[in-house]
Amino acid sequence: MAGNSDPLTPRAKLAVTAGKAVAAASRAAGRGSGSVIGGRVALKLDPDLLARLAQSLDVTLVSATNGKTTTTRLIAEALGAAGPVVSNALGANMPAGITSALAGGSDAKFGVIEVDEKYLAGVARDTDPKCIALLNLSRDQLDRAAETRMLAENWREGLAGSKAVVVANADDPLVVWAASSSPNVIWVAAGQMWKDDAWSCPSCGGVMQRPGDDWFCGECGFRRPTPSWALSGDHVLDPHGSAWPIHLQLPGRANKANAASSAAVAAVFGVPPQVALERMYRVQAVAGRYDVVQFMQRDLRLLLAKNPAGWLETFSLIDPPPTPVILSVNARGADGTDTSWLWDVDYTRLTGHPIFVIGDRKLDLAVRLEVANQHFQVCDNLDQAVQQAPPGRIEVIANYTAFQDLRRRVGN
Repeated sequence: MAGNSDPLTPRAKLAVTAGKAVAAASRAAGRGSGSVIGGRVALKLDPDLLARLAQSLDVTLVSATNGKTTTTRLIAEALGAAGPVVSNALGANMPAGITSALAGGSDAKFGVIEVDEKYLAGVARDTDPKCIALLNLSRDQLDRAAETRMLAENWREGLAGSKAVVVANADDPLVVWAASSSPNVIWVAAGQMWKDDAWSCPSCGGVMQRPGDDWFCGECGFRRPTPSWALSGDHVLDPHGSAWPIHLQLPGRANKANAASSAAVAAVFGVPPQVALERMYRVQAVAGRYDVVQFMQRDLRLLLAKNPAGWLETFSLIDPPPTPVILSVNARGADGTDTSWLWDVDYTRLTGHPIFVIGDRKLDLAVRLEVANQHFQVCDNLDQAVQQAPPGRIEVIANYTAFQDLRRRVGN
């Protein structure tokens, strides 16, 4: 919990200094931000460093399969109305990266921390959060991530009896089941476009009934809780029934849902919805996502989509046909090496768009598009795809490392 006393021992201060030095050396060598290696070194010198750094902060943890980086940024912007914030804004969301981020926020009052789904329970133990935001759970990185119900069970066990206020999506059965072990939950009707991972009851395994926006299990009675916050069109409804307009520079319904959850989190810390939502308007892009860049005298909008749920949301916000679309897919370690998830994506939603395919696994994607009866061209690289694309702004959709490759290529 926040306080003014210095929680750092001499050993912890040495660990922080060493971690920063290693991170700076990594940046100087052109090996990225250095946050992960810096955090690893710091934790090696003081294994309790994350807990020590968190002692002086009011901490919010944000976890989900999709949207956690953006929501972390929106919450950080909102809480800035109440005091200085430290956050892992670039998405290094495992303990080393989180430690590195907190080490840079000596004057902060709030810590807003994105956490990888698998590490949530452990990071919650270390940081004693005041608030935990749970947005969604769906399949991702099938070669190394647990099945979604196992992740939900891990959350459920890790959050049981937690003192934190849990802000959770009432529309995702897996999230509801996970959050229900916590004694203090604020439910948000944030919606759920991707439902394919939530047709069986996480409580008993029975078939979930999903009439309209509601859901329930006909066998054990597990059902959607009554939300106190809700996304309604372009407004957030608060627990008093007041409607607050959402004005974002970030596109799409998913980001309005992220804003609704962020407003609920901000209210836990006493920031009114109007103030929180007005501050969220400042966010134009998040770690390059949604940026429109100039490349080869063309406008390219960069969009990140890492898994079936993310691709479905992304297809809903791109400009209509005949807008050209470049798709790039890799299968490196950070992406997950299994590309079978491509078959769960409904690529018929791209019908009418000129499609250009690049990336390490462009042939895997080409086979999937062929089966979906889409017209596309396979290209060697981004430059060739841009040259082939017809006039107009180009939508570029890529998974994680492909997105980083694209950012480097366009100088973003």
